[in-house]
Amino acid sequence: MSNTFSLGATAAFGLEGVVANELKRLGYEAKGFLGGAAFSGTLLDAFRANLWLRTADRVLLYAARFRAETFDDLFEGVRAAAWEDILPRDAEVYVTGKCARSRLMSVPDVQSISKKAIVERLKAAYHLNWLPEDGARYHIDVHIHENEVAVTLDTSGAGLARRGYRTLNAAAPLRETLAAAMLLVSPWRTALPFYDPLCGSGTLPIEAAMIALDRAPGLNRPFDMEKWGCADKAGMEALRSEARERFEAAKRSRTVEVFGSDRDERVLRLAAAHRAQAGLNGFVRLERKDLREAQVPVPRGAIVTNPPYGERLGDEAEARQVCAELGALLRRSEDWTLTAISSRRDFEKDFGRRCTKRRRVYNGRIECEILSFEPKSERVAKERRSPRPGPKR
Repeated sequence: MSNTFSLGATAAFGLEGVVANELKRLGYEAKGFLGGAAFSGTLLDAFRANLWLRTADRVLLYAARFRAETFDDLFEGVRAAAWEDILPRDAEVYVTGKCARSRLMSVPDVQSISKKAIVERLKAAYHLNWLPEDGARYHIDVHIHENEVAVTLDTSGAGLARRGYRTLNAAAPLRETLAAAMLLVSPWRTALPFYDPLCGSGTLPIEAAMIALDRAPGLNRPFDMEKWGCADKAGMEALRSEARERFEAAKRSRTVEVFGSDRDERVLRLAAAHRAQAGLNGFVRLERKDLREAQVPVPRGAIVTNPPYGERLGDEAEARQVCAELGALLRRSEDWTLTAISSRRDFEKDFGRRCTKRRRVYNGRIECEILSFEPKSERVAKERRSPRPGPKR
């Protein structure tokens, strides 16, 4: 199917611009909005976005947008969408709903009326008296906010954070999409060595190696849209095969320096298992080491890490101590940058230096900041280049 649709990649608060930039790098015209980024394309474009987006939560297809203040408005607006262009005659229509600050606030009624409108449209289009609904499930969401209705189909299924490699549980893991966002907004670039001295079950080092080796985050997982009757299965498989070939070619040709360490032997075993499941054995080096003893493995690179906040993992005293130790690590690593995520307001005070860049995000429901610190040598050089302040008047 070559029809062009309005599409959206949803994102956690603070990451909308990161997702929009990812879409632009994929070649799409994208515009950020609160909660994601909008773009347009075919169903194959939606599949490609699912395959390659590292920081988005889901890819949605917009079937209809309209204003509704009555249930009649809702029924007619949903029925006006060309559902036969997407849904086959045997589609299982599954409708969810959300309502906020609108005249229509009964979610069960919104769901049932919307489903009835879709069914009536399909019955007319396929000349049926009833829909069997014994085919693939199509998840349709009706979101009403201030009487504005957005009707979307979820093309992803499980959230895009589910890469498929992290199957073992550790305490307070960092969501894969947020880990990738930390890497993309940090000073780290793929030509630089990477080090996480608090790597836990390995999410940050694995995401870094995936970026460095051009591995599509969705390479080894399914998406709901692959089950759709209108799906171009051959085209989707071609895109997946191309992504697999790019990954294999990068593994043969690229030198990747990705390091992780942790003092906990148990979580390092989880990290090693996740590394294997991601197909990254030989590309992520793991070592048991206490943060106080950590040394950067090469002269120049980037540290990116997720220290304890004193909320979900560890207590406040431990969080302060870890923060101070990270500051000490950067001070003895003159040509390295350091990026960390934290909800602690005193992070910079305990770290011993003000950050040079910050971005507010949410880790689950915890409001956090991603803070980046430049190398000491670059900071000193900038201070030497800056003009001295004139005499006070």
